[in-house]
Amino acid sequence: MPTENELFSAVDALLEEVAQDDLPTPAERKRLREAAGLSQEQIAKALRSRRETIGNWESGVTEPRPPKRAAYARLLEGLAARFPAPDSDAPPALAVPEAFTGPAPAPALAADTPAAPAPAPAPAPAAASRPARTARPTSTSRRPGAKQAALAGNAAGGADARFENGPLAVVDVEDGQVLAYCTGGLVLDVPAKSLPALVDWTLREARLGQPKLSGPGKDADPLLVLTQATLKRYGLPTTLTEEERLAGRILEGHKVVKQLVRAEWKLTKRGFGPWARIYRPATGSERACVQLCIPSWNALDTRHWGEAGQLPPAELARVLGVYASRVMTPRGSTAVTGLELMTALHPPTRASEPDATGKRHSEHNPGSLGKDAIDPMNWPPCEVPDGHPVLKDLPRFHVRGPAEKLFEEAYDWARPMTDAECTLRHLVGIDVNMAFAAGANGLTVGLGEATHVRAPAFDPKLPGSWLVDLSHVDLSRVKVGKEWVELDGSLLPSPFTPKGERPEGPAWYATPTVAYAAELGYEVRPLEAYVRHESGRYLDGWYQRLRDAYLATMADLGVGADLAPDDFLAAMDGYKGRDPELAIVVSAVKATVKGGLGKLRERPRGEGWKPGLPWRALSRPTWRPDIRAAVISRTRTNLHRKIVKHAAFTGQYPVAILSDCVVYAAGGTSPLDFLPYREGKPLPGGFKLGINPGLVKHEGTQTVLWGEEVRERFDAPELNLARYIKDGTVTNVDNGE
Repeated sequence: MPTENELFSAVDALLEEVAQDDLPTPAERKRLREAAGLSQEQIAKALRSRRETIGNWESGVTEPRPPKRAAYARLLEGLAARFPAPDSDAPPALAVPEAFTGPAPAPALAADTPAAPAPAPAPAPAAASRPARTARPTSTSRRPGAKQAALAGNAAGGADARFENGPLAVVDVEDGQVLAYCTGGLVLDVPAKSLPALVDWTLREARLGQPKLSGPGKDADPLLVLTQATLKRYGLPTTLTEEERLAGRILEGHKVVKQLVRAEWKLTKRGFGPWARIYRPATGSERACVQLCIPSWNALDTRHWGEAGQLPPAELARVLGVYASRVMTPRGSTAVTGLELMTALHPPTRASEPDATGKRHSEHNPGSLGKDAIDPMNWPPCEVPDGHPVLKDLPRFHVRGPAEKLFEEAYDWARPMTDAECTLRHLVGIDVNMAFAAGANGLTVGLGEATHVRAPAFDPKLPGSWLVDLSHVDLSRVKVGKEWVELDGSLLPSPFTPKGERPEGPAWYATPTVAYAAELGYEVRPLEAYVRHESGRYLDGWYQRLRDAYLATMADLGVGADLAPDDFLAAMDGYKGRDPELAIVVSAVKATVKGGLGKLRERPRGEGWKPGLPWRALSRPTWRPDIRAAVISRTRTNLHRKIVKHAAFTGQYPVAILSDCVVYAAGGTSPLDFLPYREGKPLPGGFKLGINPGLVKHEGTQTVLWGEEVRERFDAPELNLARYIKDGTVTNVDNGE
């Protein structure tokens, strides 16, 4: 029989639960605190809680729980007596479900979905992408009266009951309770007492994940982001030791790894690292896999994710949720995710039509790169980096020259300023938006292995690598459209080399580079080539999805498409400050483009590798240095085409180019001081201000005097000023950092 004290304790607990509605609304809680001149930190200290917890109570994301609830209610009651609402002597209103308004994230696009029109500017950038939040019960919540919310339209882009709670959750611990912060403000109770139990709960109850992006593809696995408090709760280190950091994982003998093994869960070959994958072998079409992201183990690279790893759980869930809904659920770094997006949009296999027995089989998916990697020994020697197995018979210290190695890279070029340019007052930098994404758009690339041919006729529609002499191309006289024009070739970079130097003889080039030489009016006669007859526009869907993610997020920040030049420059001024969380998403989207393309030619990292031996990346069908070279080739020649067009029309030449940034000398501080706009319309085929990929924005302005002083200080007359034009800060000149 229970004692009287036990019965009274049970009754008191019930009374505390039914007293839930005695608290003022979240907005009133914040008003009372601010009226008293108290900070969230002060209240958190008094209640022995965290500042983020107080912020969640004031925003309605979570509700205080006993025993802190009674203390918080007493504090608010005392503040309300001292600071009554200005428009009423009545006591504060009881809490009611709160609603945020704003557009839901953009829906997912299938690989063959036509590109949507560019989104219009958001009317209220600060609230953009904060999905509607409504109270509703959920079977995964264990808290009576908890504030719950669902992402309107489903974060993954469609009503799918399997993933009704979105693609991911940030798991945190507050007041001893494990909570899962999902997209759209939804907060779920987590009953799991161990990491294996957390994985089980995620797959059985959490309803997290994301529908596949393409018909034959696979649904995205649920992603759990573990905070430091959660790591402590489940027995994991909050940071990695130096040994673990170098290994990229915790040791296999760690107690949590042993727990997973006992529960019959497996880890991938990469082990338990910042982006661990925990799975059981698939049975039929059913997958049992959960992805982990651990920010305190440096899962979110600050170069691309900024301070995302330091955000409170609800805010981090928002950042990653917007990225997931517009790009895909992160699978690792932005580079890894960029590569995974290619495969998700073009899965290697599909189900065949039923055979005579009615069964379906797995077959090659047309337009994909297939499921098998190209044999390392079948690679054209010109397309692979140094140390590749196909080059194992080269002398140890042999340095391959242009006639042996395809070297398609972005520009890093500069020249001394002319006397006329020195009389101008400013250097203005313009930057091409999503330049490499634009270079991938509509590009035909090889899908299979290369065929070696000698003395071929050049075909601009045939992707491949061509050995050809382009040293005869004279930039002093080139074709622009159908007309020959005279230019000062000494002030222009060569379009054929990253450093802008004129080639001295035969060299290997990707198809877009050779095609541009022919476009400039010069004959091209390849000596040999490696061409790919099986080809397609493999990157189109990839480009469209990343473009739409970029444009939608910039529109949320108040920078819409099709703005007039002055309006565009004004909209870009300080756009990151309007919503720093969405600015993080923009940075991550851009990093996904560059990183994904970089992964196409991933080099060995550690792994005990030695030159001449294969490395892990070579076993992927997506290890395709030829595709990377073609994109960079097209991006560089696209930029050169605009520079030539601009020079032919205005007589102005660039002073420096770094990748997608071009610097011109100008009389004023704005790009409009040298870009030839007429009645709001740009030079056809030249530079155009705007947010769409391939258009340009203002990168930065410095004085001509600054440029001359910097070059004189470092005794470098051709120092690349494009590297420092953004804020004028010049760091380590020797290595270009």
